[in-house]
Amino acid sequence: MIIAEQKGIEELIGILEGHKDILVVGCRSCVAICLAGGEKEVGVLSEALRLHSDMRSKGWNISEVTLERACEKEWAYELDQLVEGKDCVISLACGVGAQVIQELFPDVRVVPGLNTSNMGAPEEQGVYNEKCGGCGDCVLHLTGGICPIARCAKSLLNGPCGGSQEGKCEIDPEVPCAWDQIYHSLEKLGRLELMDVPIPPKDWGPSRSGGPRKMVRSEAILTDEQNRMKGGKR
Repeated sequence: MIIAEQKGIEELIGILEGHKDILVVGCRSCVAICLAGGEKEVGVLSEALRLHSDMRSKGWNISEVTLERACEKEWAYELDQLVEGKDCVISLACGVGAQVIQELFPDVRVVPGLNTSNMGAPEEQGVYNEKCGGCGDCVLHLTGGICPIARCAKSLLNGPCGGSQEGKCEIDPEVPCAWDQIYHSLEKLGRLELMDVPIPPKDWGPSRSGGPRKMVRSEAILTDEQNRMKGGKR
């Protein structure tokens, strides 16, 4: 899932300078799970902004809503009536959701209320670890299901560097060495021979080095006729 955290309230207050009618938009998907942009967080931030407005006589009109998934246009279109008369939207969705909202409603300024960090997984309540670097060329089948791109500090593809000691990364004694984890994972799987399989230099083209990525699945594209049969949704 996508991991994000809220911007500081002082930073948001500064960004909102000059605005009056503000809509705070949350998302019930990834950012709700990591306690950054769900319905509860939308309510807390909205109330904090109202209090600040009252104390500083800003005259802000704060509205709030939480979408099912802000990154999907079908859900984001639910804002159609809510953004009318607003001069600013604070998005508590990830960076993708914020961009989708801005694209759909280009006449209203969309402010990111979160800093989007990475793709990770919850380890325990309030703790999230990055798991995937989104490189576009997955080698998990060779590395025991552990991503060396995201989980090795140097993104090494063929074993650990000389700085790892006793299963820990040289950057921090609390950070496990990804290649130590890979070795033990392959050992448990009975596939240690994969350690001898050389992984060639990565083609970073499918990653961000190739520019904005786009995936097209032709079987999932609806024809105009199918769209009409769905009810003419935008």
